[in-house]
Amino acid sequence: MRSYSSWQWHLDEVFVKINGETHYMWRAVDHEGEVLDAFVTKRRDRKAALKFLRKLMKRYGKPDRIVTDNLRSYGAAMKEIGNADRQQTGRWLNNPIENSHLPFRRKERAMSRFRRMRSLQKFAAVHSSIHNLFNAERSLYSRQNFKRNRAAALAEWRQLGTA
Repeated sequence: MRSYSSWQWHLDEVFVKINGETHYMWRAVDHEGEVLDAFVTKRRDRKAALKFLRKLMKRYGKPDRIVTDNLRSYGAAMKEIGNADRQQTGRWLNNPIENSHLPFRRKERAMSRFRRMRSLQKFAAVHSSIHNLFNAERSLYSRQNFKRNRAAALAEWRQLGTA
């Protein structure tokens, strides 16, 4: 298991059109705003939610709390896993993930949508890793620390490009 924080997760799904057909991209964000994972399916049911939750828990362990919207698929999947007591739903509780969809939508529009599910899945994986690397939460740092963290992120990015 990786050393990611498992305090609180926010889960949500986004409607995405691929060649005129509606698909759903399930996303998870932790309490610090880092995108944990993205998963694309054709359905928005208990089975898809269960698959996404199992994939997340296998990779990151069980969180203390999972914040979702009121989609019934989450509740059914949580019952099956045994996490029903850890689920929280409520008005405005899921804002961190709703706001994290915005940069994704901007990039999607710039790419003129997607043609295949596979390209969307690859794009989502790359986008989340880049977002996590450069998401510096400017308001939380002094200018000096922000510049230092940004330089470290750029150095890591350049090192990845040469590898």
